[in-house]
Amino acid sequence: IFFQIFDAFKSRLHDSNSKVNQVALETMHKMIPLLKDNLTPVINMLIPAMVDNNLNSKNPGIYAAATNVIQALCQHLDNSLLLQPFCTKAQFLNGKAKQDMTEKLA
Repeated sequence: IFFQIFDAFKSRLHDSNSKVNQVALETMHKMIPLLKDNLTPVINMLIPAMVDNNLNSKNPGIYAAATNVIQALCQHLDNSLLLQPFCTKAQFLNGKAKQDMTEKLA
């Protein structure tokens, strides 16, 4: 059921409605400290949804929320779990998102 919940939630993380997208990111930011390493099974699914469009968003609220989510992941999850998905994102993103992910990796 954990996968089903996050599979449905994932689509809200890149919803075309910017308000829905921002609230989903803010909600994810609140959930990370509560779920911590329990997110391990879904982290490879969630990171692309959180990062792909959101770190390059021109909407300052969405960009800030996405940055906060990435920061929360780094604070509350084992960094070894984040290494591969962050490397993959840094390799294939462009613009500000690539810079942000590269900085997190460093």
